[in-house]
Amino acid sequence: MNLTQQIREDMKTAMRAKNSVRLGAIRLLLAAIKQREVDERIELSDVDVIAVINKMIKQRRDSITQFEAAARQELADIEKVEISVLQTYMPQPMTEAEVEIAVNDAIASSGVQSAQEMGKVIALLKPKLAGRADMSKVSALVKARLS
Repeated sequence: MNLTQQIREDMKTAMRAKNSVRLGAIRLLLAAIKQREVDERIELSDVDVIAVINKMIKQRRDSITQFEAAARQELADIEKVEISVLQTYMPQPMTEAEVEIAVNDAIASSGVQSAQEMGKVIALLKPKLAGRADMSKVSALVKARLS
């Protein structure tokens, strides 16, 4: 069963359990997946679905900071619940040690020597670490290793 099918099954389960908060978050996710499929005229793979989920989590984190700055805690709480639902579909995050090992392996296998060629290392790492590590931190780590 792929990730999209799992999300649909979870939506049915949430409907049966009358869990409106979880159901709402899942429906938003399915709408975002469907929108991307229609826009690009493709069926999304699990990696693509994880990218959609990651984008939605980032949007909600931005919304939380905006709501808290505006003293709208009730709206921030809703966003936090949606993040917790979305994170159930994300792969297990990697530890910092695992990320460092992956970065070192990618640098060694690519033969890159300078920070100007950092893009080659990131291109190797992105498929492996997508959704499992914060790519901005990975990028900073690669840059530190190459400089």
